[in-house]
Amino acid sequence: MEGRRKLIIAGTALGAAVAGVAMWVAAPLPAGLRDPGPVPSITLQDRNGQVLRTTRSSEGSRGGWIPLAELDPKILQAFLAVEDHRFYAHHGVDVRGLARAVRDNVRAGHVVSGGSTLTMQLARLLRGTPRTLPGKLGQMLWAWRLDAHLDKAAILEQYLNRVPLGQGTAGVAAAAALYFGADAREVSLGQAALLAALAHAPSRDNPFVAPERARSRRAVALSRMVDLGYATPGDAGRAAQEPLLAATRPGPFLAPHFTTRVLQWAEDSAATPVGEWRTTLDLGLQTELEAETRHTVDVLKDRLVAHAAVVVLDNQRGDILAWVGSPDFFADTAGQVDMVVSPRQPGSALKPFLYGLAFDRGVTAATVLPDLPKTYQTTLGPYRPKNYDRRFHGPVRAREALGSSYNVPAVELADRIGVASLLRTLRAAGFATLTHGAEYYGLGLSLGNGDVTLLELANGYRGIANGGVWRPVRWRSDSQTVRLSDRRFMSLQAAALVIDILSDPVARIPSFGVETPLDFPFRAAAKTGTSRHFTDNWAVATTATFTVAVWVGNFNGRPMQGVGGITGAGPLLHRAVLLTARRYPPGDLPEPAPAGLVAARVCRLSGLLATPDCPALDEWFLPGTAPTRTCDWHQGGRIAWPAEYIEWATSVGQSDGRTVGLSAPTGQTVRLSDRPTLPTPAPFRILSPQDGDRYTLPVGVDPRYATLALRAAGGPGSGASVRWFVDGRPVAGERWTLAPGRHAIRAETVRGERDEVRIDVR
Repeated sequence: MEGRRKLIIAGTALGAAVAGVAMWVAAPLPAGLRDPGPVPSITLQDRNGQVLRTTRSSEGSRGGWIPLAELDPKILQAFLAVEDHRFYAHHGVDVRGLARAVRDNVRAGHVVSGGSTLTMQLARLLRGTPRTLPGKLGQMLWAWRLDAHLDKAAILEQYLNRVPLGQGTAGVAAAAALYFGADAREVSLGQAALLAALAHAPSRDNPFVAPERARSRRAVALSRMVDLGYATPGDAGRAAQEPLLAATRPGPFLAPHFTTRVLQWAEDSAATPVGEWRTTLDLGLQTELEAETRHTVDVLKDRLVAHAAVVVLDNQRGDILAWVGSPDFFADTAGQVDMVVSPRQPGSALKPFLYGLAFDRGVTAATVLPDLPKTYQTTLGPYRPKNYDRRFHGPVRAREALGSSYNVPAVELADRIGVASLLRTLRAAGFATLTHGAEYYGLGLSLGNGDVTLLELANGYRGIANGGVWRPVRWRSDSQTVRLSDRRFMSLQAAALVIDILSDPVARIPSFGVETPLDFPFRAAAKTGTSRHFTDNWAVATTATFTVAVWVGNFNGRPMQGVGGITGAGPLLHRAVLLTARRYPPGDLPEPAPAGLVAARVCRLSGLLATPDCPALDEWFLPGTAPTRTCDWHQGGRIAWPAEYIEWATSVGQSDGRTVGLSAPTGQTVRLSDRPTLPTPAPFRILSPQDGDRYTLPVGVDPRYATLALRAAGGPGSGASVRWFVDGRPVAGERWTLAPGRHAIRAETVRGERDEVRIDVR
């Protein structure tokens, strides 16, 4: 009896619910719900208000609403084939389609199909129902209601004029104008198929972001149209050969890679792209860098270089000032590949993050690291790192190892610190694309064997320049930087030491020579990187106010010929930095002392406290890490090496104090009186400038940044401090501000060595 009563109550409640739903479905639609447009539209501007791109229709209207009777029939057929081929057979909800979607999702273990009809999708567009189970139920109810009050033609018209199709477009009219420069009243079969293919995942599949995915989705749409009799196989085959995008744009379409990414970010963040948005991009700088990128590729084409990319960031706010994803966005389908956000291996460009971590672990810039043959046993087998020049350089101080980008000391450092620690530091520095575990990368992570993006690399170096703190980049000028997202990945002192080394041209000389594209007329911290097999070339430079990162290579991974960081990405970086400096003064990078570093005079060979017999230099140290032991490598005019360096030094016939051995360290020192005598050193001389050089003051450059690097080397006192004089007056540091006239430049060491050259400045 009790069970029957519960059954009656449940039946009554169910009947009441059904009746309530029926009454709700039968009620008139809310006023204005079915009114046409205006659909959302967006205009992107640069930081100064210049229009970069607009999603308005070709007629310039904000709505772009086209009656169904005027739309090209191929568009209707394509959407029906792809999204809802039973549209005319159901009443807003396709029960068979929902059942099939549930089955597919259960089999896959995750959501692969939503089973939504065109009417349900329109309900979501009109009512904003969330993509949840309750939201799905709401869509179904609203779909029944729409179907009860609107005929099929009205539903199709509403849907086709509102459906988001990527890049901030809403409706087929805006999308056809954006992608094809076409009117939705007359499109080709391939264009209609692509529009329908975009409806499922417009942010992910559109041809600006993923041309190959878009091409594949279009092929699926064409196949379904053939299956349903909307197209013949021959027509579909010809449509599959159509270009994805129009060769020309009907309206402003500047900084295409940047604006494409901005619109995708807006869609991914669920923001409604409406109205005018002012971005952080500097169109003037962007245009100049696009020209430089094309010039670089043209110069290097004989070395099998086809592509390049550049990104520029403002250090303080993280503003994206320039973004060049490829030399020519419309060159071919590969032109839409955006190398600013396409992960590739950065090579040695990751080393500064390793050294910053090491400095925070007690390693110093004077720590001597072994650059000698060594085999590491890894889970993938023996690993024998080699340097770029295929040579070993003996005991090298960390400053020189980083400045000259030696591989072998970097791997040794990673082995001591641990790859897991390095990986954590890189992720904290914003390298989110390093998604695998430490064992996957192994010691090669220290040499950049993990895929990262150019944007991540630029922002990571920006973080070093900002004192070891990562902050997100900013693409919209009216957005606020969220300080809560700040993340420290390196101490202030370690970051200052890394910057000091990367801005030290002397530390680069052993590998790169005296004059390189990494030298600028102002202080800048710079680094290059080349991936294995010479498929990717990177270069980064950061000043006090901005960071520039460039990539040179081939989208398809084809190796370049004879192109390294100095000859490939380096020249493009140099020109990009100078162009940026014309618009944004580089400022002065923080000096080590104000950052909390302390100075000590050390031996250039051993890194220990210098004696009168040592070639000495002044080095910076984190507090508490300066050496306390006096150098014992130089004794009575002879060099006494640790035993670990003797065997290999003898085997290669080197005895200049910069060689290494194969045996394990013992701490023992051995006199080399019975070894070959040290070679006679080259005479002390000025390397830069050269006698007779002529210089012209650059036009439009702040005089503070029109400077000349002063370099000298050689002599038995090599490594001793050099004092510089111009026209008899002392010069502080190793840069002199250019002044018109004829000048005498003299260099002197504390040992009495000297050299003089004369130059002209116009």
